[in-house]
Amino acid sequence: MSSSGLLWSCASQESKPALLLLRKALVWPHPGAGRAFMLLWVSVLVLEAASKPVISLHPPWTVAFRGETVTLTCHVLHFHAPEKIKRFLWYREGRMLRETPRNTLEVRDSGQYRCQTQDSLPSDHVSLTFSSENLILQAPPFVFEGDSVVLRCRANAEITLDTMTLHRQGEVLSVSDESSELRIEQASLRDNGDYHCSGFKNGCCSYFSNTINIKVRELFPRPVLTASLSPSVSGKSVTLTCKTQLPPLRSDVKLWFRFFKDGHVLQSGLESFLKISTLTTRSRNSPYYWCEAQRGSSGVCKQSQKSQLRVQIPVSRPVLTLSPHGASVPEGYTVTLTCKAESGSFPILYQFLREEVVIQKMEPTQSMKSVMSLRAEHSGNYYCTADNGLGAQRSLPVYLTVTVPVSRPILTIRRPRSQAVEGDVVELYCGAWKGSPPILYRFYHEDNALGSSWVYNRGGASFKLPLSAEHSGKYACEADNGLGAWRSETVSLDVKVPASRPVLTVRTPRAQAVEGDVVELRCEAQRGSPPILYRFYHEDNALGSSRVHNRGGASFKLPLSAEHSGKYACEADNGLGARRSETVSLNVTVPASRPVLTVRTPRAQAVEGDVVELRCEAQRGSPPILYRFYHEDNALGSSRVHNREGASFKLPLSAEHSGKYACEADNGLGARRSETVSLNVTVPASRPVLTVRTPRAQAVEGDVVELRCEAQRGSPPILYQFYREDVPLRSSSAPSGGGTSFYLSLTTEHSGNYSCEASNGLGAQRSEVVSLSVIVPASHPTLTLRAPGAQAKVGDMVELHCEAQRGSPPILYRFYHEDVPLGNSSAPSGGGASLNLSLTAEHSGNYSCEADNGLGARRSEAVPLSMSGLTGSRSGPIATGVTGGLFSTLGFGVVALLLYCRLPRKAGGRPTSDPSRSPSDSDVREPIYHNAPVWLELQPVYSNVNPKGGEVVCSEVQRIPQGSRPAANPDSVLGLLRTHLPSHGQAASHRPSDPPGSSVIYSQVKVA
Repeated sequence: MSSSGLLWSCASQESKPALLLLRKALVWPHPGAGRAFMLLWVSVLVLEAASKPVISLHPPWTVAFRGETVTLTCHVLHFHAPEKIKRFLWYREGRMLRETPRNTLEVRDSGQYRCQTQDSLPSDHVSLTFSSENLILQAPPFVFEGDSVVLRCRANAEITLDTMTLHRQGEVLSVSDESSELRIEQASLRDNGDYHCSGFKNGCCSYFSNTINIKVRELFPRPVLTASLSPSVSGKSVTLTCKTQLPPLRSDVKLWFRFFKDGHVLQSGLESFLKISTLTTRSRNSPYYWCEAQRGSSGVCKQSQKSQLRVQIPVSRPVLTLSPHGASVPEGYTVTLTCKAESGSFPILYQFLREEVVIQKMEPTQSMKSVMSLRAEHSGNYYCTADNGLGAQRSLPVYLTVTVPVSRPILTIRRPRSQAVEGDVVELYCGAWKGSPPILYRFYHEDNALGSSWVYNRGGASFKLPLSAEHSGKYACEADNGLGAWRSETVSLDVKVPASRPVLTVRTPRAQAVEGDVVELRCEAQRGSPPILYRFYHEDNALGSSRVHNRGGASFKLPLSAEHSGKYACEADNGLGARRSETVSLNVTVPASRPVLTVRTPRAQAVEGDVVELRCEAQRGSPPILYRFYHEDNALGSSRVHNREGASFKLPLSAEHSGKYACEADNGLGARRSETVSLNVTVPASRPVLTVRTPRAQAVEGDVVELRCEAQRGSPPILYQFYREDVPLRSSSAPSGGGTSFYLSLTTEHSGNYSCEASNGLGAQRSEVVSLSVIVPASHPTLTLRAPGAQAKVGDMVELHCEAQRGSPPILYRFYHEDVPLGNSSAPSGGGASLNLSLTAEHSGNYSCEADNGLGARRSEAVPLSMSGLTGSRSGPIATGVTGGLFSTLGFGVVALLLYCRLPRKAGGRPTSDPSRSPSDSDVREPIYHNAPVWLELQPVYSNVNPKGGEVVCSEVQRIPQGSRPAANPDSVLGLLRTHLPSHGQAASHRPSDPPGSSVIYSQVKVA
């Protein structure tokens, strides 16, 4: 479709006009070369875009409610044959999601999605949001210029809104109570911005949606007008092309093209090119050309830059000639090179080249000559170029051979990448920079011939070699043109072998992996060029890496903990692609930790007879665990537990169970013993045994006896209580067990029944009763001689009476005359004993007696006895002396005796005396002489006492009524003289009761 009139133009930009220089009669080496160039240019523009698929949505919204489904469709451009696409790969958030045989996928999760085929690049991502809000704003994923865009404000099915408002950049665009959609016709850049909507429910509340950023993309760039000359039958013509590019997402849009010349439309339609004829002469006022591209008939419209067309004559192909003529010239000759182009606009620049190297550049002229002296290196292809600014033209090459011996060649190894990899094909290129062809090139690997090639020009020779690992080594080549062979220097080639799939080996120090062990993860690829970087993984988490510069594997030592159970893998990477091993499972067995032993008792303290629970538990350790219980390292029992709980052992207690307890946890990885727990089994005190320990066979007054109380069983401390006749005596504690003693200094009052009690807080126990009888040693006896008269005479019957005031019966009394035994007598019930003696003249002398109750004999003091041979009466002088003495001192003696002797006794005291006197010194002495005539009314009785230590002696004379006097008893006399000494205890308090009706008639106080 074309027109020559003025039409409406979409030009919105005025630009500076450009100049299009048209080459006249372009000459290509091949008739189809021009087309090939254009096709190549177009393919470069669309290659990257065409290789990407495009994702579309159904429904076409990027935001939906949670629970809804959106179908993704992966569109592949038409030049990918559908029958060759076997699978579609889908990605979400950069991770492989799924592989499908069809190009659709239903999704319900938020994220960024991409698709890809086996032969394409990944598509651009599409973001989807599945919202749980009450109000959402929906929009298409892509908006291009000229699109009709629909924005939809949508409420959750559970709520009903009365009005909906659409906002852009905070401003209200529309308010509606009916429609929830907003349509933007002919979208443009001014529609860019952030959109959201809000809803209102009368009498309730307001809701706000998500925000969507609308960014209008360019539909196509501003077109570019290009021009090219092409020969035709009728002459020469110019092809104008209006070039622009649609995005893959809008590849189905039809563009309308218009071509203009000085404001006049030359052509309008779907074709993007226009052929016009042009003059060969130059026009002074050249016209302006431009083009427009528009979407449809009223869509987006863009205009190219305005350009002028000017026709110039390109230079023709020049011709190169050599003089002298000939293909081979000896080294050292001079040759002339001439270059000339038959046609072309002036000025023309000529250049001479040899093997693509400029050897001379000349000033613009019609033709050019160059003279050069040949050397060996001058052999090769010579040509020249002519250029007048409309494109350089090259002459046909002319080969000149300078005959020279071949030089030492250079070997070059050409790789398809920076390093040689097994499987690559490398090119061994051998070239000698000097030497007349033809040259034979031979190739060597470690001096082993690989192949050879003849080269008939100045170039080198190549040898292609598919690489394997064995091809590493030194390479060389040889050049030979019949004038002598030369070998190149060696070139080393290191063939890199990609790492094979490695094998992971877990080396444990024992049959099973145990926590605390150090395991070795050994990763080794059987093939692969070093250095190889080995990476170790646990559940896809990197543990560490190691670079190995030899062909061995790498190791990673890992101290194990319980968390290290799981799957392990390793990766080998030498820069040629990482390869991962198969996973290896590792189960880390945790040794039993040191267990904790708990002793659970039914009461605060463990008592014999209770049942206690021993609870043993290890906080860590792989089951099953065998628990063993120990008492003082003696096994009590065991229990195997197959879970992570502990074990219990119940123990009925006895006294022997006191001590240290421990338990042991063993799961086959080493037994661990707990700390010891002390258990003190409290044993109730048994019935104690009371033992009375005396220093002799019998308990004697004055001895110190030990009362020993001991319970054979019972946990300390034990409190012992001693009793006499159930009256507490004393208590004593035994903190460490055993018994306790109580020491008692014996008196006569200590005779009786004794017992003791043992208590350790678990109930008191009373011993059996032990009787104790305290024996009193006999005191010093008193010897009394009882004669029938005042003075003993031969033939009298004298009674020797011996009596100890104290002493436990029976008492054995012995009588002595001048220490010669006279006889003995026993008093089974206590009291004294008497011995009757018929006096003879030999009986004068000292008499004594001895009292013995088995606790030591005690001797009385000696009593002298003197006898007279007179037969007259002795009563007169005796009575007269006694009576005179009595009456002369009666007044003073009675008063003194009463004040000194009676008052202290009534007050319970005693006269001042030496407190250190022994009891034997206080014994009352019986009268030595007794003479009591019956005819006297008052009969005096003398009692001579010789106390030791200067004691006070009190003498009394008592009057006894006649009717109460026994005739035959020497003690029954009219008067009785008594001697009172200071009292000491029980012995001192012993005083015979006064005869009834007696009265004191005489008292004498004497200090000895």
